[in-house]
Amino acid sequence: MKDREFIFLAGLHRSGTSLLHEIIREHPDITGLTDTGAPADEGQHLQTVFEPGTAHGGPGKFAFDKRSYMNESHPLATDENANTILNEWGRHLDLSCKYIVEKSPPNIVRSRFLQKLFPESRFIVILRHPLVVSYATHNKWPRTSIPLLLEHALLAYEIFIKDMQKLHSVYILRYEELAHDPQGTVNNIFRFLGLAPVKVSQDVHSKVNEKYFMMWENTRKHTSDRNINKLTEKFESRMNRFGYSITHYNDTIPVSLLGAHHNAHIQPLLPGQAS
Repeated sequence: MKDREFIFLAGLHRSGTSLLHEIIREHPDITGLTDTGAPADEGQHLQTVFEPGTAHGGPGKFAFDKRSYMNESHPLATDENANTILNEWGRHLDLSCKYIVEKSPPNIVRSRFLQKLFPESRFIVILRHPLVVSYATHNKWPRTSIPLLLEHALLAYEIFIKDMQKLHSVYILRYEELAHDPQGTVNNIFRFLGLAPVKVSQDVHSKVNEKYFMMWENTRKHTSDRNINKLTEKFESRMNRFGYSITHYNDTIPVSLLGAHHNAHIQPLLPGQAS
């Protein structure tokens, strides 16, 4: 296990992490947690060292709990705990493969902790429009309001952007690029990993975001202009930092802040998109 390299996937619930996990896991040189019986085969549920996201509120809430944040200074960031996790995850892996992929949404606020445990690890982070993430999360876990879910999504992204500066190897993509060009996007990921590309066999639907944007439009129709303006004032500039907009939600805008990081990579702006 010590000769293996970890690839950690991070991204919020309902942002495409499961789809991306399945795609990457199909590479012949990569093994991942499969048929474990744990929710979505997430490693957070298959170890005994740290608490899973459910202990901190679960989807749409975990980033609000300061206890869910972990970095290299966390008291659990020890070699002994790294070995414990290796042993617990190893029961579910094909150890003939050099690369191990693991995905759990709370990885987005624990990247520096995971890097401390596994220094040679790489991180692939998938972003998705905060409106889409919020409505998709609300559909499945309806107790949290849309404004609070938007706040959670942006907070988690902001935590990651701050932590990214301490990571050695990061690849950032947006779900929207994956949906637009699955094969090209995945080829870039494997190029980042130094692996030969493989054909994407998973169904990737290009227009999934649209139904959630329609929900946002419906919300706008039944909400006062004053309250919509408050939401826009609160979230627009924060969304722009990650290439999204609450007002021009169909556009993906440039994200030079992410691309400027010397270890980070991000797909270029798609042709015809707003700048």
